[in-house]
Amino acid sequence: MFRVQFLLGFLACLGMMGYAMYSEIYLHLDPCNLCIFQRIAVMAMGIVFLLGALVGPKSAGGRRGWSLVAVLMAAFGIGVAGRHLWIQSLPADQVPACGAPLKDLVQMMSWSKVIVKVLKGSGECAQVTWRLFGLSMPGWVLISLVVLAGWALYAGFRKRV
Repeated sequence: MFRVQFLLGFLACLGMMGYAMYSEIYLHLDPCNLCIFQRIAVMAMGIVFLLGALVGPKSAGGRRGWSLVAVLMAAFGIGVAGRHLWIQSLPADQVPACGAPLKDLVQMMSWSKVIVKVLKGSGECAQVTWRLFGLSMPGWVLISLVVLAGWALYAGFRKRV
């Protein structure tokens, strides 16, 4: 059952990434740097789900370990999405200036400086160009990652009969 649950988690992450690519290619919504970090978190969680499903640990400790690694990936994404939502809620005069694209930042600075710079946010991260039921993309990412973290905990910690 753990394998099936983790495979379903992987498919959910795959679906999220599929929609992210659809929105970029067909809706022409270019991702900001914080969006890219959220995508990295979703992909990392998807990889953990897939590997956990392939390994299919028999012991409770093994299942819990995979579950906690998945939750760790989700926590990173939840933090980034929360930061993104906070930047989007700022008044226009408090929004940070627009920054360089991620590919340029990586060429100019070390990864540690890039991460700090991206997490500070920039003007393009404050723009809301897409909404569904009143929530912007990072809002939906945050909700999805909370649900997937709960799913991972359920898969790893539920009682097996």
